[in-house]
Amino acid sequence: MELKFLDSKSSSLSEKAALVARTKSSPFSSFEHSVGVKFSQEFSSCRVFTKASYLSSKGTFMPKRAISSVDKEKTAAENYFYQISTNGAGSSLFSRNVGVFDACDDEYGGVVVDPDRLPVNPDAFAPMLQFSLSHWKMKGKKGIWLKLPLERSELVPVAVKEGFEYHHAERGYVMLTYWIPEGPCMLPSNATHQVGVGGFVINDKNEVLVVQEKFYAPSFADLWKIPTGFILESEEIYTGAVREVKEETGVDTEFVEVIAFRHAHNLDFDKSDLFFVCMLKPLSAQIKVDNLEIQAAKWMPFVEFVAQPLIQEDGLFKKIIDICLARLGKHYCGLLPRQVVSKFDGRPSCLYYNVLDTGNVNCNGN
Repeated sequence: MELKFLDSKSSSLSEKAALVARTKSSPFSSFEHSVGVKFSQEFSSCRVFTKASYLSSKGTFMPKRAISSVDKEKTAAENYFYQISTNGAGSSLFSRNVGVFDACDDEYGGVVVDPDRLPVNPDAFAPMLQFSLSHWKMKGKKGIWLKLPLERSELVPVAVKEGFEYHHAERGYVMLTYWIPEGPCMLPSNATHQVGVGGFVINDKNEVLVVQEKFYAPSFADLWKIPTGFILESEEIYTGAVREVKEETGVDTEFVEVIAFRHAHNLDFDKSDLFFVCMLKPLSAQIKVDNLEIQAAKWMPFVEFVAQPLIQEDGLFKKIIDICLARLGKHYCGLLPRQVVSKFDGRPSCLYYNVLDTGNVNCNGN
């Protein structure tokens, strides 16, 4: 059994009437024309052709060169008849109004589907997706971005069946992509990095603000460490460091500089990791521990902090401490954020760099 699309403009009224007449005597006369419905076992499965066909005046099916004249994707729609041919059992004809998904073009020749304007009826999604893909191919589009909200998760397997691939997922949606041109896909991959920050806070008594976490590997059971955490979406590095220290210890701080950062690979979920060590100046002293993540927090003498075996035995920790000491001795300058605007996108962003005044050996962050 085959399912073919018939352009309502391509066949004559007499041909349609003849097909409709045959439909009334067909075993499918009560069939609701939704793609994907299961037939009884006495019939073979229905095959859906993604390319539309039309019925010529000679009664043969020919491939359709173009999907009529659709000028605007938001309002494009065609009446198509579905020609279902069974094994020697005649044909059935059904009609459905198929439109192109509401979408906008991106700056790279692709299409971004509007997730808020998806068809309400799930049964309409598959034929509309097929029609849209055919339309976008005709228009020479490249990458298709399809964002499916959590409440429309039943549409995910339908899109995957049509050739869409997973790109990334967040708490409330999954993003799928489809690459139209021949050759390798040129769409950007999912985010490759996670970004963490650590706050090195030292007071006038030469004490370091340290914490012990509630959840840790057994080898870190006795370690006192600086407050650390991941920055939030759209959060600056320096504000993330101040926030993490406040959340974990209750201590207010002021950002001074980024004194170093580490780049590591193949960590959680095979992602790479950027970790920024920030020097902060304490604005308060009272500690209020975050009971969700932190077991304990305190002000620890600097000499005791660096004397911990785990720090002395770890090359990374030891090097970070050496850099912090150099910064405290004003022999090293870190990176300060400065707001700049690029003409490429017109948006403000932070550029981190240091500027050493040759007339002053002290860092600008002092």
